[in-house]
Amino acid sequence: MKKSSLRILPLLSLALLFTTSAPAFEQAQDIRSHAAAVSGTVQVLFTPEDDAAGQIVQTIEHAQKQVLVQTFSFTSREIAQALISAKQRGVDVRIVTDAEQVRKMERSKVPTVAEGGVPVFVDSQHDSAHNKVMVIDAGSANPVVITGSFNFTHAAQFKNAENLLIFRGNRELTAAYLENWRRHREHSLPLAK
Repeated sequence: MKKSSLRILPLLSLALLFTTSAPAFEQAQDIRSHAAAVSGTVQVLFTPEDDAAGQIVQTIEHAQKQVLVQTFSFTSREIAQALISAKQRGVDVRIVTDAEQVRKMERSKVPTVAEGGVPVFVDSQHDSAHNKVMVIDAGSANPVVITGSFNFTHAAQFKNAENLLIFRGNRELTAAYLENWRRHREHSLPLAK
């Protein structure tokens, strides 16, 4: 592309911006969004190089009150055991999971955690309950949100190129994720035994 063309592109962008109708902007404002002030820390992990599963397990081990999970695919023995152990030491652990994944995944650890005493709820209202989230100790001084592309699986740790974000100490962000977890829990049904 010529230099003169490169200079025109920003001007063309501005022209389009100013000629866009007001209703288009009003419509965009109607879209539901959550804004959270920047606070706390964010740990970023990329697999297979970083030990994302290990960081998840460590974070669960430090949970004081509650671990609320939204999972799509869940085959990690280590994460399953960490959730069961947390439940056994008195932490409120609950899981909302995808209906189709529970039905078709032979290696799913959802039945394992349910047998370990963790309440599991199946979200069948959506074609895919594709969230991969943990909300830990919401409402405390040190809440944690874990999210990213990382499924709670062996493949996500050792075979796939995935990302995981661990937000610590951001109460507003945690509150938004807690609200979302509760909304999905409300329409989910207990896992059939």
